[in-house]
Amino acid sequence: MKKHFSRFYVLLFIVLSSCQQKHDKQALDLYVEKGTTKLNHGLTDVIVSDIFTPPVASRIYAYANIAGYEAIRFQKKSLKSLAGQLNGLGPLPVPLADKSYYFPLASMVAFTDVAQELVFNREGIQELQAGILAEIQEIGIDSQTYRNSVAFGEAIAERILKWAKEDGYNKRTALPRYSVTEDHGRWRPTPPGYMDAIEPNWNTLRPFVLDSAQQFDPGPPTDFSEKEGTIFYEEATEVYATVKGLNEEQVAIAKFWDCNPNVSVTQGHVMYFKQKISPGGHWMHIACQATEDMQGSTSEKQGVMASVSIALADAFISCWDQKYKSNLIRPETYINAYIDPEWDPVLQTPAFPEHTSGHSVASGAAATVLTELIGGQYAFIDSTEVPYGLPKRKYRSFMQAAEEAAISRLYGGIHYRPAIEKGLVQGKRIGAFVMENIKLE
Repeated sequence: MKKHFSRFYVLLFIVLSSCQQKHDKQALDLYVEKGTTKLNHGLTDVIVSDIFTPPVASRIYAYANIAGYEAIRFQKKSLKSLAGQLNGLGPLPVPLADKSYYFPLASMVAFTDVAQELVFNREGIQELQAGILAEIQEIGIDSQTYRNSVAFGEAIAERILKWAKEDGYNKRTALPRYSVTEDHGRWRPTPPGYMDAIEPNWNTLRPFVLDSAQQFDPGPPTDFSEKEGTIFYEEATEVYATVKGLNEEQVAIAKFWDCNPNVSVTQGHVMYFKQKISPGGHWMHIACQATEDMQGSTSEKQGVMASVSIALADAFISCWDQKYKSNLIRPETYINAYIDPEWDPVLQTPAFPEHTSGHSVASGAAATVLTELIGGQYAFIDSTEVPYGLPKRKYRSFMQAAEEAAISRLYGGIHYRPAIEKGLVQGKRIGAFVMENIKLE
């Protein structure tokens, strides 16, 4: 209701002042140049406050950015629709030849209309949209072009949301929950929150580009064993020894890439979640920064954001398939049981099985897409974690950042090495497949 209420007054103001309204395309283009960044940062703020899990966050970014791309791609005639390229996405609305449009505005409406349907804090997205509409009106836009653009963005959003409802997300909660057993090698809830397993049925969702969740299966983890001298025992011992011998730089790396939005904090009898960005959100922030630096139209930049978000979403579907196939025990549980009962990891252990590392898969996928679209030698300073109290870090390339994100899981004490190394390869394969199978031009 608030969305339509806000739009009503913006539209009313335009109608009443149309005789004085100028269409300042140059000023509008300057304003929307960073529109993609503004939208994704605003969406991230809502996702963080809503405490969405990493898989769910990746889904939200993907649908919102796809909608944004489909509404703005007409700004450049050579850009192609993702309809027919993404699983289950059929033909989408197209602009009418006899009507005038400002496609960046349509894109912003499509993005925010989709986003608000996928989050809990709808008001946060509605306020973001209302602020953008008001600022565009204040700059100056032809009233008819404004109305046509808003209507076109709404039409794109409606079709994208219909497609999203068919991906299996709403059916997953009716599927069997994860069961804890007496199997010593099987994942079980970890301290301090002992949370239930997160999204055990995520692999049932329709992938965006992958043929199936199993397409890039990385293979099983090392065979579980409690005995000293076995390969698995040595992998656990490596985690144990690494954490005990960390230097300041390694601790900083672990904390910078923590990206666990479900960190629980217990004070007395009260437990609450510490709000943090997700792995997907971290990479979307990097993508925003990279698109701001790149040469190209706003539509091309939105195409990059859509591509990265698609790769991230498929990365989590693929990763979660193996996680709940192998159901491997986490280092914290194993080390406390068989090596040192007093040992603690640097990072809080996430509430899902170990193999493979979600951050490694997501980072490999996102870095591969960004390398393909932006370049392999893009050096940048990553400020993503500054709002969460951590300093900036420098990288020579996207892939260097991805490799650091992956090894951070060993430094943090939450993954064995095979999950990190296999996960990074898994992510790179997913990213490459996305780039091979979706063509923006």
